[in-house]
Amino acid sequence: MRLLVTQEGLPRVSWGAVFTGVIISLLVYLVMSVLGTAIGASLLNPLSQPNPSRAFGFGSGAWMIVTTVVSVFAGAYFSGRCAPVLGWLHGLLAWAVMILFVVFEMASLIGGAVSVVGNVASAGAAIGAPANQTNAGNNPINSLTQKAGNAIASVTAAASSPQAEADARQAADTAARAVARASWFSVAALFVGAIIALGAGGLGFRHQPPVEAGSAATSSSVRRAV
Repeated sequence: MRLLVTQEGLPRVSWGAVFTGVIISLLVYLVMSVLGTAIGASLLNPLSQPNPSRAFGFGSGAWMIVTTVVSVFAGAYFSGRCAPVLGWLHGLLAWAVMILFVVFEMASLIGGAVSVVGNVASAGAAIGAPANQTNAGNNPINSLTQKAGNAIASVTAAASSPQAEADARQAADTAARAVARASWFSVAALFVGAIIALGAGGLGFRHQPPVEAGSAATSSSVRRAV
């Protein structure tokens, strides 16, 4: 009978094994993402396809699902394989750390994009305001035209306020439904990812190199049959 030998006194959680799985998972995700982009760009032919954006979007979504599953499985598997004990727990922790890292990076990118847009808008307003004031002061006709346009815009907005309110309600309802679908999809994806990580971590732990009974194992070792 083959035995796995582990030393007594080892920590229950090895963060080295966890971060090994995280690094492998991120590398697999990066490689498969670049590969998917290359394949998609090679197959995309806007001249012969009637709606290339739809096909490209469907293919990108399917490839992203495959990429996520493979990267989670690879990271959790090797995390469990390097774990001293509780391979399923190390696989789950590797998946959790990777999710936190991805969320942090997405939040940083979104925050940076919003900051850039705000800075550009502020700079445009700061540049445009003095120019408008100068033009209005130098040309009374432009000033009168601007005031007339503002008055017409106000009257038009007041006249169409019920329709604008209805449109706003419809847009809010559509956005709420989209957010609800995305939230439920995210919850389902997280549950599936956790299950894959648990199974892959346990599988990797069971695939650790065995040690035959009677080999060089100290008396303080713990033997577990596989």
